[in-house]
Amino acid sequence: MIKINLLPFRTIRKKENIRRQISILFLTLVLVLILLVYYNFILGSKIQEINTKVGSTKTEIAKYAEINKELAEIKTKLDILNKRLDVIKGLEINRYEPVRLLDAMTNLIIPKRMWFVSFSSSGQNVHISGIAIDNQTVADFMTRLEGSGLFRVVNLNTLKKNMGMPKWASFKNFEISCTKNTPKIIEKSGAKNK
Repeated sequence: MIKINLLPFRTIRKKENIRRQISILFLTLVLVLILLVYYNFILGSKIQEINTKVGSTKTEIAKYAEINKELAEIKTKLDILNKRLDVIKGLEINRYEPVRLLDAMTNLIIPKRMWFVSFSSSGQNVHISGIAIDNQTVADFMTRLEGSGLFRVVNLNTLKKNMGMPKWASFKNFEISCTKNTPKIIEKSGAKNK
């Protein structure tokens, strides 16, 4: 019988198997290495993109913060201007008040029966001193003051006989204090400020 030695064939086959496995291992390692490099490149580009977005967002935030600061300054200036306008409106409303008050007094006085000695106005209070022929004239004048709508409260402070006159003349000295009605325009602007 013939004997064949198969040993070299098996070793060659074994060597070829080992070579194939090593080549598969190297190819797998190369493929894994290529995938890792590609994934690293993608992550690096995403990180770069996010960093640019963060940088642009920070510049926008800084820009908007500057705009907010300017808006706050404009708002405070606008508030100051509105307060000044309110003061000017109040002055404009009260500008003709003394003239109107004196004009109203000339219409309310009882001619040839009474005279003013002094007339003063401060804020909402008006103080009138005068001389009248009799008590009825003072009462009529107070009724006219109350009916005029200019005053909320009309009080008679003093009414006394004038001692500096002759006995046949019975003139009366009087002092009246009044509280003015506030104009509706001032009340509306005051309600807005509250």
